[in-house]
Amino acid sequence: MKRSPVIWVLIIGGIAITLALPLILRDKQYWLFVATQAYFWAILASSWALLAGYAGQFSFAHIALMAIAAYFSGIVGRDLGWSPLSGIIIGTLVAGLVGLIIGLLCLRLRKTYLALFTIAFAEIVRLAINAELDFTGGPMGLYLEPLIQTTSYVPYYYLILGLLLGSLAFMYALANSRFGLFFRSIREDEEAAAAMGVNVVRYKIMAFVVTAMIAGLAGAVDHHFIGFIAPSELIIGRMSLVIAMAVIGGIESLIGATLGAIFIHFSLEWLQQIPIPAALMPRIVEFKPALENLGFALTERAIQTNAWRMVGFGILLMVTLRFWQNGLIYPIIQRLTRQEAQAETVAKRQPAPVEETAAQERSEE
Repeated sequence: MKRSPVIWVLIIGGIAITLALPLILRDKQYWLFVATQAYFWAILASSWALLAGYAGQFSFAHIALMAIAAYFSGIVGRDLGWSPLSGIIIGTLVAGLVGLIIGLLCLRLRKTYLALFTIAFAEIVRLAINAELDFTGGPMGLYLEPLIQTTSYVPYYYLILGLLLGSLAFMYALANSRFGLFFRSIREDEEAAAAMGVNVVRYKIMAFVVTAMIAGLAGAVDHHFIGFIAPSELIIGRMSLVIAMAVIGGIESLIGATLGAIFIHFSLEWLQQIPIPAALMPRIVEFKPALENLGFALTERAIQTNAWRMVGFGILLMVTLRFWQNGLIYPIIQRLTRQEAQAETVAKRQPAPVEETAAQERSEE
């Protein structure tokens, strides 16, 4: 299928802006850090979309798997003297092994029961890490050696961006292969898929292992960038955030979930302090007591939303689930691709020019 010029402009423009972002944000290093973390969340959201949106396995274990890989990477580096790269590899493999175990244990569980099982698993992991002091550091957390010895965010920005693009390429290749077809058949109807010869057990386990390794790899790399991980990161609210990012972007679209995660992460960071023009500040100051009573805070140039940003995020999620069950971003992608497909179909159905028709008739004679 030939892509329309609009699609190519969007793709090339998005790639150009993404690659040039460190230059654009040269004087705003905080926002470069935010962009780097947005890509990390995008990897988690897109891999969860592969598990839930394609394979139909609704899991709450993604954050726990991410943390398992990061902790293992940090522990082997601290206690065995392994390099960060070796730690990341072993952490990713351990996350895949845990995903394999979850897949084996959850073969007969579906939807609600699978979700409850993975919630219990994630809480057990968090509580165990929090209680263990010798290996994990308990509530004080664990420090990880930097993967790249630098004080700049730029190398890690491109590293995690490359990790995002690589994981997306791999997941799209998997989703568009016969394995992806089997995933979707299991999602729609396990009995029918099994009747058609699909090995349901094998592909459910494959979905868990692949997405667990992607989440583990992202977690290990990102926490070697941050240099620290604590059990407070494993709270169920973090997993709910990943799910909400995928749902708002589009649970049945990898790129939709990716863009949803980036959009939500940037929005939540920006909403912490909403900048106010200097000309409007005198009028805003008049309402300072009322704003403070509502839970807002007023600084010299901005309004701090505090918990209200999460309230707005929750409302957006509720509205999305009620009116746009395929997300906010995925329908836009669908509309663009549908328009170009319709245009191509119309072009194929158009009659050939008169001269070509006449020439063809003469050649046949």
